[in-house]
Amino acid sequence: MEPDFYGMAPEGVTVHSARILLERVTLEELEAMSLEALRAGALLATAGVDVLVYGCTSGSLLKGVEWEERLVSRIEEETGIPTVSTAGAVVEGLRSLGIRRVGVATPYTDDINQLERRFLEAHGFDVGAIQGLQLVDNHDIADVAPERILGFVDEVGGGCDGVFISCTNLPAVPLIGRLESRLRRPIVTSNQASMWACLRALGVGGVEGHGRLLSQL
Repeated sequence: MEPDFYGMAPEGVTVHSARILLERVTLEELEAMSLEALRAGALLATAGVDVLVYGCTSGSLLKGVEWEERLVSRIEEETGIPTVSTAGAVVEGLRSLGIRRVGVATPYTDDINQLERRFLEAHGFDVGAIQGLQLVDNHDIADVAPERILGFVDEVGGGCDGVFISCTNLPAVPLIGRLESRLRRPIVTSNQASMWACLRALGVGGVEGHGRLLSQL
């Protein structure tokens, strides 16, 4: 997520990070990671940041809509800083593009994909297809080759208004332009949506080169 944020940040916007341990994308480790969110938020608050993002897709939708909303509220209450989660940013990003029926490509295992489907459907989206690469190790997810991502997205994009590529550790941002040209529909990724939500909170817009979502700000 960090290199993607550095690459998307427009002039005058700085990026500050506090890491939370996650080595394997499993339900148990994702829940343990969420318990560290308040500490990480408090650390970042000392930098005088204007907005915080809890940067994990599956980790911010793990227990449903109300849980995600409570997590964001708790970070805001603890830090006094406006906060977004990746899952919440994705929902708002899809809505802003008018996407109702969405195809979802993830690196996850089926159990996490089912949680993601449930979360999106609870927000009113029609999940036309959701497919995962069945990866668990975070390094394996970060090392997925571009051609594999391109082919994988093609498989879920048919018959949908747009495609959501899930996971903040999947290197999908550099592929957004190619995919939007090829599929002729908007592409939303976890990191792109997270940056979009942060910039919207900051009142910053007009970011080109990373897909329709950021360019329409």
